[in-house]
Amino acid sequence: MEAENNTIKAEILWVDDEIDLLEVQILFLKSKGYSVTKAYNGNDAVELTKNNNFDIIFLDENMPGISGLETLRRIKSIKSEIPVVMITKNEGEDIMDEAVGSKISDYLIKPVNPNQILLSIKKNVENRRLVNQKTSEEYQSEFNKLGNEITLISNFEGWTNIYKKLVEWELKLAEINSPTMAEIFGYQKNEAGNAFCKYITKNYEKWIAGNRENRPIMQHDVFKERILPLLDKGEKVFWIVIDNLRFDQWKALQPLIAQYFNIDSEEIICSILPTATQYARNAMFSGLTPLQIQRNFPHLWTDEDERHSKNECEEELVKSMLKRFNREIKFFYRKTFNNNDGQKINAFFPQINNNKLNIAVYNFVDTMSHARTELPMMRELADDESAYRAITKTWFKHSALFDLMRTLAQSDYKIVFATDHGTVKVSNPIKVTGEKNITNNPRYKQGRDLQFNKKDVFCPNPQNIQLPTLNISSQFIFATGKDFMAYPNKYNYYVKYFKDTFQHGGVSMEEMLIPLVILSPKKTTSQP
Repeated sequence: MEAENNTIKAEILWVDDEIDLLEVQILFLKSKGYSVTKAYNGNDAVELTKNNNFDIIFLDENMPGISGLETLRRIKSIKSEIPVVMITKNEGEDIMDEAVGSKISDYLIKPVNPNQILLSIKKNVENRRLVNQKTSEEYQSEFNKLGNEITLISNFEGWTNIYKKLVEWELKLAEINSPTMAEIFGYQKNEAGNAFCKYITKNYEKWIAGNRENRPIMQHDVFKERILPLLDKGEKVFWIVIDNLRFDQWKALQPLIAQYFNIDSEEIICSILPTATQYARNAMFSGLTPLQIQRNFPHLWTDEDERHSKNECEEELVKSMLKRFNREIKFFYRKTFNNNDGQKINAFFPQINNNKLNIAVYNFVDTMSHARTELPMMRELADDESAYRAITKTWFKHSALFDLMRTLAQSDYKIVFATDHGTVKVSNPIKVTGEKNITNNPRYKQGRDLQFNKKDVFCPNPQNIQLPTLNISSQFIFATGKDFMAYPNKYNYYVKYFKDTFQHGGVSMEEMLIPLVILSPKKTTSQP
């Protein structure tokens, strides 16, 4: 038999005390372009593993001398990343459990035929290459279809559907790590982002000023539309808000959460403008627009020019909202800034377990995005979108919040998993000037005598989009897409400082199309 080509596809170590009886299988693999090294016992296999770089090891479970399981343990202690396929005559469950516990990649029952061996190699060695190839081909075939869909979108539901598809492809393409495919996808995502910004600038004013039937669900609708119906059904609700969480970050967390919860609903809602905590989260916890808060509860609203926290009255806003809806509900509210704060909530859980409503706010993701702007080390750690998601997932996996959610998985709460806005990686500077006291945020500005190119920004009438202003002549302007605003004086400084950082406050899919998820405990997974 001739090898299919001269390139060695993979280096294989096959360990079996009766290896000479497997010559047919070995010749078959060589004909397919694989290199096979033979070992007759576990000790030889361990030594060969130390001195060679094998792509996969086939290991007989029952050999004289050290057993297959002991050989497996020694191999894994040397090179844990090598996939090991156990071959056994014994179908006993205890043997398989022990082998799986020792991190085998696959197992086969004797007698094995050449095609079984070949399939195992493809699953464990060539799988990534095959997945990468298949993913690339699927996206290329989907590229034109997505492009056509983007040009035809005419409503918010259409945008949520296309954004979900884009995020799904972004996650898939990130796994294959192909610079070419990433560049192609980047062009298409930018095209979609530009079209989305035009859609928002055309429709936002009539949404925010109109009634609920004529707009997508926004922050000030969340309590009335999603939480109040659960409470009225007699459900206990634990409302978890992660500040500054994008939809793609939610999808990165979803596999961890899905171990413990059923996803009753997953939707994308629309953040209000500015996509900033002061406006979006106050709206969410009051059920009102920022202008309505300022007019009805001036003592609970903090203007841009005031130095103290812009969100220090959230608990009072929740109280006012419950009173407005004629609900006398005992509730707990706590905001956390670090893991220690989160552990305090967990320790306090027995005292709040009977509450009808509990609210916990977690600021890690927002803190991370600001730290990335200010600290060079954080820029390196979260260098791109994929790394940004990965850090979010790592934080969540080891956070007090995940501990709380595992506790909630054994409770009778419905969990409303939400955020106030997302964030976008900015790259294109635009110039803006104004009075000394205009806001510092690079994605939106409020102030008097703002000077800018009208083509570069979204500049609605503040009253029309339900925003309070510092004085009658103040304006709001919003950066769109990946733009950010920089002052002409020290222009190069501001460009260097903000370029390629994650910012929020403006108009983009990443900032405005945010997740709202309702979860129910599975109650079948025991505490680890």
